[in-house]
Amino acid sequence: MIAVSVLFENPNDPRRTAATEMPSYFTDLNLDQVADTLIKDKAFYKFERHFYRPLKSVDEISYRQDVFRDLETPELRTALNLFSERIQRMRRNLESLERIYSTWHRKGWFLKAAKDYRDAVRTLADDMQGCILNSRALRGFNSFLQSYVAGESFGHFSAEIDGLTHDMGEVQYNITIKDLTVKVQKYDGEPDYGADIDATFRRFSQGEVKSYLKKYPESAGVDHVQAGILECVAKLFPELFRRLLTFYSTHESFIDETIDVFEREVQFYLSWLDYIEPLRKAGLALCLPAISMDNKAISARGIFDIALAKKVVLSAHPIVKNDFSISGSERILVVTGPNQGGKTTFARVFGQLHHLASIGCLVPAEEAKLFLFDMIYSHFEREESMKSHRGKLHEELVAIHRSLEVATSRSILILNEVFTSTTLKDSIFLSRKVMERIAALDAISVCVTFLDELATLGEKFASFVVAVDPKDPAIRTFKIERRPADGLAYARALAEKHGLTYEQLRRRIAS
Repeated sequence: MIAVSVLFENPNDPRRTAATEMPSYFTDLNLDQVADTLIKDKAFYKFERHFYRPLKSVDEISYRQDVFRDLETPELRTALNLFSERIQRMRRNLESLERIYSTWHRKGWFLKAAKDYRDAVRTLADDMQGCILNSRALRGFNSFLQSYVAGESFGHFSAEIDGLTHDMGEVQYNITIKDLTVKVQKYDGEPDYGADIDATFRRFSQGEVKSYLKKYPESAGVDHVQAGILECVAKLFPELFRRLLTFYSTHESFIDETIDVFEREVQFYLSWLDYIEPLRKAGLALCLPAISMDNKAISARGIFDIALAKKVVLSAHPIVKNDFSISGSERILVVTGPNQGGKTTFARVFGQLHHLASIGCLVPAEEAKLFLFDMIYSHFEREESMKSHRGKLHEELVAIHRSLEVATSRSILILNEVFTSTTLKDSIFLSRKVMERIAALDAISVCVTFLDELATLGEKFASFVVAVDPKDPAIRTFKIERRPADGLAYARALAEKHGLTYEQLRRRIAS
C-alpha cells in the first residue's frame, strides 16, 4: 500500500492500476494520434490508461488540475524531470544485474544503484522543500518525502552506502601477470611506476595531437579474467566484502513503493506539459477549464484542434481559433455551412475539450466552462464497409440507435454529417427523429450537417455557421460564427459570383 498518489486522492483507488482500453470516440476526435505521441517514448510507464479514462467527479478533476498549476513553476518541473532521469537510470542499472555473472561485480553494481537512488531522493527532497506547493497531491507527497528522508531507516541506509562506497574506494592491490598466470596481492607501499612513466614522456608532448586511443562502449559486465581478479580481491579483504554481501541481502528491495509510484505517476503530468510546450511557444493558449456536473451552460474561447495544431505548428502555418457558448435551455449545437470550412474540426475540438477536461489536463482554449459527461458517443461519416454486407445508411442507423439506447442526460453526442447517403427527404426525416430523441434526453450534442432545417427545431437548438469571405464566398475563413443558418444565402452568393442567378441567366439569354 502506498501513502500518496498524485493521480487519485485515495492512493488505494483501484483505477490507479486497472487497465482500460482506448475509448471508441478517440479515433473520430483524433485523440488516438495524441495518445500515440504521448506514449511513444514512455511505453514503460503505461500511463495511457489514465489518458483514456475520464474521471467521475469535479473534485477528482480539481485534484489533478492543482498539480498542473504547481508544475507551472519552472524550478519544480525541472526538479521532477531531473529526479525522473535519475530514477530511470537507477532502474536500468538494476535491470542489468541479471546480465552480470560475476557475483561480486553484481553486488558492487547494486551498491551503485542504491547510491543513485539515495542521491535522487535526497536532491528531490531538498528541491521540493524550497518550492511553494498548493496542490493536495504534491503537498501530501512532499510531507511523506520529508519524513522518509529524515527517518531513521533511510539514515541507516544512507550511512551504509557512504561507508561502503568510501571503503571500497580505498581498496588497493597489486596484480602480477606472468605468462598465463595472474597473481593478486595486497598493496604494500610499492612504488607507482605509472607516475614515473608519465613524467618521462611528458617532455615529448607537442600540444594537441590526434588521439589513437580506442573507445569501448560502457558496460556493466566484466570478462572472466576481471571476474577472477575480483574474486581474489574479495579474499584479500573478506570483512569489507562480507559487509557488501550483507548490504545486498538486507536492502534487496530498497526502493520505497510510494516514491516508485510517484515517479511513474508524475509522468502523466510531465508528458502532457512536454506535448503542449511547442504549442505554447507558438503562441497558442491552453487553460484549466471550470467543470460542472450540473450546469449545462458551457462555453469556450480561442479553441483549436490540438492534434491538428501539433502538425501545423511544425510547418509554421497559422492556427484558426474559434469560440462557442450555449446557455439556458440550449443543448444542441447545429453547425452548417459550406464543405471544407472547418465544421468537422469544430466538432472534433468540442469532443477533445471535454475529454481532456475530464482527465484533469489543460485544454486547447484560452478560457472554458465545460460539462462533466458520463460518456461521449461520436458518429462520423465513414466509408461503406463491405464486411458487414449492410449498406452505409443501415450501419449509421444501427450505430446511432445503439448510442441513443444507452445515452443519458449527462452524455455528449457528436454527429458529423450522418445520413448523407440517402435522399434529402429521408435525411431530413431521420435527422429530425434523432435530434428530437437527443433533445428529449436533454443531452449536450454537436450536429454537423448540411440540413439548415435542423438549426430551427426548437429552443434547445443553437445555430452555428461556417463563415466565408464576404467579398468572395468561395474562400473559407474557417471561423465558426453563432448566427442563423444561411445555406441559401451562401448558395446565392456563389451563384452571383459565377453569374448563375435566375436574373443573371435571364438577362444573358435575352441578350
